[in-house]
Amino acid sequence: MNEQRFTTRELVLLALFVSLNIVLARVASIRIAIGPVEGIRLGFGTFPVFFAGVSMGPLAGAIVGALGDLLGYWVNPMGPYMPHFTVAAALSGVLPAVVFRMTVGRCFWRLFLAAASGQILVSTFLVPWFLQNLFGLPFAALLPGRVIAAMIHIPVYAAGADILLRRVRLFPAARCG
Repeated sequence: MNEQRFTTRELVLLALFVSLNIVLARVASIRIAIGPVEGIRLGFGTFPVFFAGVSMGPLAGAIVGALGDLLGYWVNPMGPYMPHFTVAAALSGVLPAVVFRMTVGRCFWRLFLAAASGQILVSTFLVPWFLQNLFGLPFAALLPGRVIAAMIHIPVYAAGADILLRRVRLFPAARCG
């Protein structure tokens, strides 16, 4: 079995990304309740998950997403804990990492496709579908806000990750020039 082992430096970076995820998603974002649950969250909390995935690999993205969601719930909960959203958070780190590694071309466009895959599939469709099925929130009412957020997040995440990967030489596996 092919197992990935993280170095001490990588574990520290994972912890940093988890803490950034928690702060950006739970503290430094606008959270709007719809009924008893959080229906809309405006912020950049998933950027550390996305960046961990594209810079350190799918496993790292999954770890940051899942731990950020689990620990973040205990730091600042809104509504009941649902493991569905932990899986979605892990997917938002895995999916962009896989897309980034499978594509070729200029770094920014690879990052753009990676960010689009995670934002469109997970944030725009999967999370509202969970909210509809678990809490009865109408999918059609959640979709416009999610689409607008994705239109902002995708280029911002791609540009931010492109700048970080080019300027910070901690992630040689990310292969950005």
